[in-house]
Amino acid sequence: MRLYALCDQDMLDSKGLSLSDYIELAKQNSAEIIQYRNKNADIAFIKQQLIYIRKNFDGFLIVNDAYELIEFCDGVHVGQEDLKDIDKDIFKAVKILRSVIKEDKILGISTHNEEEVLQANEMDLNYIGLGAFRDTSTKKDISVVLGSSLDEIASKSKHLVAAIGGVKIDDEFKNATYHVIGSGLIS
Repeated sequence: MRLYALCDQDMLDSKGLSLSDYIELAKQNSAEIIQYRNKNADIAFIKQQLIYIRKNFDGFLIVNDAYELIEFCDGVHVGQEDLKDIDKDIFKAVKILRSVIKEDKILGISTHNEEEVLQANEMDLNYIGLGAFRDTSTKKDISVVLGSSLDEIASKSKHLVAAIGGVKIDDEFKNATYHVIGSGLIS
């Protein structure tokens, strides 16, 4: 298993954990990637958090949504709705993102079904997040849980696949490169 640790600021706050605590948990579990997600803070706070993670974590650092902060990390991850906020045509949105973050940075998007995976195959991406694997308390808007079909759908991707949504450390996937674990590192 290769670990992609999802560090959600709301989750940290609700559990009373510091960013430092989370980084240590990620290191103890051999995380290769930390994605920092904060849907409520201003850009200055997110920048401060990215700088702190960069100083204290040697793996890859991905920012969720805040592509304007790409200079402080290795890449950006966006969801389907976030792509549509950039442009109603998601293919054009990915081209716009890639032009902003450049080729030397990592670009990943969330996918939730076979159709979105096949669309992603036509995009200039480094990886996709695929899920939700199971229900999770950290995401309220999960409409479909893929369960065991995640592996079959992942096999259709030409990109690296990160299994997302309710993934636990002991889950096994044949076709997913990374396990994305957020609150599972804490509990």
